[in-house]
Amino acid sequence: MSWVLLRGLTREARHWGGLPQQLATTDDTVVALDLPGNGAFCGLRSPATVRAMTLFAREQLRRQGRAPPYRLLAMSLGGMVATDWAQQWPDEVAALVLINTSMRPFSRATERLRPGNWPTLLRLAALWDDTRDSERIIHALTCERSAAVEKDLAAWVQIRKSAPVRAGNAWRQLWAAAQFSAAAGKPHCPTLLLSSSADRLVNPRCSVHLAQAWQASHRQHPWAGHDVPHDDAVWVCQVIAQWQAACY
Repeated sequence: MSWVLLRGLTREARHWGGLPQQLATTDDTVVALDLPGNGAFCGLRSPATVRAMTLFAREQLRRQGRAPPYRLLAMSLGGMVATDWAQQWPDEVAALVLINTSMRPFSRATERLRPGNWPTLLRLAALWDDTRDSERIIHALTCERSAAVEKDLAAWVQIRKSAPVRAGNAWRQLWAAAQFSAAAGKPHCPTLLLSSSADRLVNPRCSVHLAQAWQASHRQHPWAGHDVPHDDAVWVCQVIAQWQAACY
């Protein structure tokens, strides 16, 4: 069975770093998909709705000849796509792991995007065409592990230069995330929520709200930032393995 990985706002498959290799086992394959406007599809116009992103992701797997069911591992905006997928096509999703995601009607706008970051995000928008400065802002907003920040930035700058995300696509992705509202009823598949206590972008209460509403498992990292896979990929894989062992 395939693990399908979905990243967040303006991020792509390469931003998972070493997590896909750590997650893969002899029984599972790992497929990291890019959403339209990002990564391999940076030349496309990003849809303004999560549903359109979901349809795009499903079509990519169909073209690759990968049949459902899938296990979805997704973070932030990707978590909204994965939730929509699991709710609208439940037979295609065998398991759902969501990292630091948020959505209506479970969380308020001020929880989904901390107001203290709004000025920084406006500065990020103004500096979007300055690749290194904008990536440095993203790193500061989303990562707590900073020992290798210059190495991270060098990799992220190269990613951006090879597959640039247009400012208009970034805004459309943000709009899609802001407008998305989950369907009534919890996903039918086993669901795990992962959050981080030091998330400075999204309030970790958003994951708590989802776990409570869906009666789903929830684990919180004690020090990681919004980008838990960057900060502690080993923890993510270990928690998923423990959760799977308990579920199956």
